[in-house]
Amino acid sequence: MDVVAPAYRCSCPSRKFPCKHALALLLLWSRGEAAESGADTADFAQEWADQRADRATAKERRQTEQPADPEAQAKRLATRLALMDAGVDDFSRWLTDLVGTGLAAARNQPYPWWDGVAARLVDSQLPGLAEQVRDMASRIHGRTDWADHLLFNAGRWWALTKAWSARDTLSAEEFADVKAALGWATASADVQDTERLTGPWLVLGAHRSDDGRLQQQRTWLQGPDGTVVVVLDFAGQGQGLAAPQLAGALLDVTVARYPGSAPQRAMFTGPITPRGAATSLGPGGSIGQALERESAAVARSPWRTRIPVLLDGVIVNPDGNGWLHDPNGDALPLVDAPLDSLLALTGGHTTDIFGELEDGRLRPLTVVVDSMVVTP
Repeated sequence: MDVVAPAYRCSCPSRKFPCKHALALLLLWSRGEAAESGADTADFAQEWADQRADRATAKERRQTEQPADPEAQAKRLATRLALMDAGVDDFSRWLTDLVGTGLAAARNQPYPWWDGVAARLVDSQLPGLAEQVRDMASRIHGRTDWADHLLFNAGRWWALTKAWSARDTLSAEEFADVKAALGWATASADVQDTERLTGPWLVLGAHRSDDGRLQQQRTWLQGPDGTVVVVLDFAGQGQGLAAPQLAGALLDVTVARYPGSAPQRAMFTGPITPRGAATSLGPGGSIGQALERESAAVARSPWRTRIPVLLDGVIVNPDGNGWLHDPNGDALPLVDAPLDSLLALTGGHTTDIFGELEDGRLRPLTVVVDSMVVTP
């Protein structure tokens, strides 16, 4: 087992990742009961570790030794832009038909109808937009406010197609947001060459999701100057995500930021060294201030789906799917909230909660209880 990457290899037929043998070995290692690599390493384990190191070295050598061909790069870029232009035009016509036919008709469409649209978007190098369309197929059947939700997102999609058509007039920051929304990935090698920010970084909270095709992990960090960034990790089915960072942990590590508007995506650019644990997440704000922040963020980038917020002195109300109330009398609905855990931790008292504000609803990720930062 490699506890740095992390990665493992096991001969058992388990379909779960990691398997129980890897978990057991990791548990023994965490207790100091498993030997580190060295003279006592078994031959087959050492051979596997050497193979991983050789592959990583070969990959790095290929990336550094093979010079980029400007002419080939320009040709690939022109081909991709042409595909994306055609895909955006096709999607614009689909949106026009969607609104012209009526939103009620869209709700009666089967899943293959939505999947067909998403497949065409993928073929046009627009995977981010395709994922949003696929998600809508299930959301309009699972939400009571499905009509408002579909209309809101249809407007967002229409604005995104117009922004792409007018991309030559956008600033570098605005264009980066548009590309991210469409699913145009930025190479990590390009990000590593940008300015690196030093820590210590405070882990505000993290969230994992799994849609059946792709696993995602979002880790929100706050720098010493108050800068907030999010580290995104992805993994396919049968693969392992990066080791999660504990909420409230202080990390000595440098990060580099992807292009775009704040809060920006970031990546770790060096080894992570734990520095201790925080007793609070810093000063937050009220629900009204959080909604103002969401409004400002959407004004800067209409395709932004979530922003991080820290709320001070709120009370958890278990009505329905859960609500938060602040001293000003404002309330905010919760989404994906573990109500039993939240109520047990807070006991009905005021507390500070960090979470993701998404479409006017908060996904709680971290709670401060008795000078301890915990995950509900």
